[in-house]
Amino acid sequence: MKIAFIGLGNMGGPMALNLLKAGHTLSAFDLSADACKKFGAEGLPIARSAAETVADAEVVISMLPASAHVEGLFLGGAGKTGLLESIKAGTLVIDSSTIAAATSRKVAEAAAAKGIAMIDAPVSGGTGGAIAGTLTFMVGGETADLERARPVLEKMGANIFHAGAAGAGQTAKICNNMLLGILMIGTSEALALGVANGLDPKVLSEIMRRSSGGNWALEKYNPMPGVMETSPASKNYAGGFGTDLMLKDLGLAQENAAAVRAATPLGGLARSLYAAHSLAGHGALDFSSVLKLVQKAG
Repeated sequence: MKIAFIGLGNMGGPMALNLLKAGHTLSAFDLSADACKKFGAEGLPIARSAAETVADAEVVISMLPASAHVEGLFLGGAGKTGLLESIKAGTLVIDSSTIAAATSRKVAEAAAAKGIAMIDAPVSGGTGGAIAGTLTFMVGGETADLERARPVLEKMGANIFHAGAAGAGQTAKICNNMLLGILMIGTSEALALGVANGLDPKVLSEIMRRSSGGNWALEKYNPMPGVMETSPASKNYAGGFGTDLMLKDLGLAQENAAAVRAATPLGGLARSLYAAHSLAGHGALDFSSVLKLVQKAG
């Protein structure tokens, strides 16, 4: 297929490369010249603009930071023309950004009015999953559009779930990330407590991993430096999923909770803790660096 890929960040870049390796014809773009240079050096064809990427595309994939970026890209505003004006009717759009469900529905409705199919397909699995092609996709949209997208999604992920109508994928994602943010704080607190009492963090991690406290952070993403070589914690919390991105997702969860009058007290507390962590200057670090917030000094 001819695929346009827009957004070459820590997740989008590896996802695009996996599609290229699978034999698809790619045209990619990012506003960051550094990102374009980095992934262009790895063989990804880079276009001069987002509009150029979609010229002959059968499928358009976007992986952007926030709702404003997705809405601005496709719908335009402030004197700029939205990308929906450049995408031909019949094209399938897959937005893998994590944004507000309401924004996904708004853009999908605008796309449908122009004869363009669109699904929201946010992902879980981190940068490791993006590189390995083992991501989980949570999809919102029409069943027929998902089936059309499936051969493409399968080259980037190992699990594909249809959550429901447009926007449902985003709702599933913010539920997942709210839980992830909460459990990372809990895991960090438990490890910090053990270390403060003189326990070896590797031993304690293994004990909890094989006990009732076992969770994804202990299995794949330990927040304590030196425990897990592959985790961002062992790389000075570089790369991975940024604290500010987690803060954004927790904010989306709280906005949604307020809209439907759902009780999410732990989600609200987690958002406040990540906000404090970000204000302390750690916004660009991986979200597991929240360990610093609860770790005993010295």
